[in-house]
Amino acid sequence: MNKRTSPPGKELLIRCPRLGHEIYFSYCRQENMGLPCFKILDCWFHYFAVEEYLRKELSKEEWEQTFVRPGKPKMVTLAEAIETARKKPASS
Repeated sequence: MNKRTSPPGKELLIRCPRLGHEIYFSYCRQENMGLPCFKILDCWFHYFAVEEYLRKELSKEEWEQTFVRPGKPKMVTLAEAIETARKKPASS
């Protein structure tokens, strides 16, 4: 059976393992500062040919940035932001 190659619209919500509540594909597609969530392939492959769709939609650089060399985990980014804020001199 061939899977559809276009993403579902507002008719389908799935549970996000990162957020813990239901979301639409459109959120997953842009949640990473305009790039897809790094888990989008794992979460949506049951519903449509998500990899095929994203390979057509993303440039090679965007694909690599999202899936080959994903960014730091949110906790690391948060810890770095806190450390940077601590080092900043307090303004009067």
